[in-house]
Amino acid sequence: MTTFSVDSIPDLTGRTAIVTGANSGLGRVTARVLAERGARVLLAVRDERKGADAAATMSGEVEVRRLDLADLDSVRRFAEGVEGSVDLLINNAGLMIPPLGRTADGFELQFGTNHLGHFALTNLLLPQLIGRVVTVSSIAHRRGAINLHDPNWEHRPYRAMRAYGQSKLANLLFTAELQRRLEAAGSEVLSLAAHPGLAATSLLSARRSSRLVEILENAAIGLVGQSDESGALPSLMAATADLRGDTYVGPQGLLGARGVPGPVERAARARDTQMARSLWDVSEELTGVSFPLLAEERTSHAV
Repeated sequence: MTTFSVDSIPDLTGRTAIVTGANSGLGRVTARVLAERGARVLLAVRDERKGADAAATMSGEVEVRRLDLADLDSVRRFAEGVEGSVDLLINNAGLMIPPLGRTADGFELQFGTNHLGHFALTNLLLPQLIGRVVTVSSIAHRRGAINLHDPNWEHRPYRAMRAYGQSKLANLLFTAELQRRLEAAGSEVLSLAAHPGLAATSLLSARRSSRLVEILENAAIGLVGQSDESGALPSLMAATADLRGDTYVGPQGLLGARGVPGPVERAARARDTQMARSLWDVSEELTGVSFPLLAEERTSHAV
């Protein structure tokens, strides 16, 4: 495979893309590039003012829509407002190691936002999806473990980094199980995942506790990490390159921290098919949202 760059992306005129968390960081770059390549892009953001500011810097057809992934009512309202077919859904938005918090529905903030919010959004939009779902994970998934009995940290001491790792591992298990279900349903929609490596995003800046921490982290990122522009390339590759379902795309250099994007390996826990199915069942119970009966299934049942 040749080296992937923005120039590798085909003309996307006539396509519709949704990018969550599109007002800053990787999501903003991803949305901007897709719009530049001709796609109609819905910027799914919690703060519409910030979304409008971001949209004003983009060329092409972009629309700002409110979406709070930490509130399932907001997720449902957003999905109900999407008309017509959707070619690309980029599940990009996320939180990284905040203090213990709860979503509007009582879920641990990182698990609820990074995984459950996107789980519900994807399944609600799936009847309209005709292309791909790309879910953004992290190299931190390697430090994650799924606790099916206490996924929301209600009965054990909260550990922010472990909770983040759990949510990012959940992203990969969700990607794999979604692909399995799509194939079983006879759907041509693909489910893929990506990670940005170590990128200078608002996820990092949001948790900085002091100017000194900011200086040290900027220095570290400068040495081993990469820019938002480079960090968005794995997501763009997963969204547009000729890849199979359940492919995981990330930087291929320096232990995954930086480098040209391409297919990468995931931890053994992210390949656990039984855990993926169990997590799916738990996610359906928590969100009240299930895998929809797709058109292909409806047709086969009618025969």
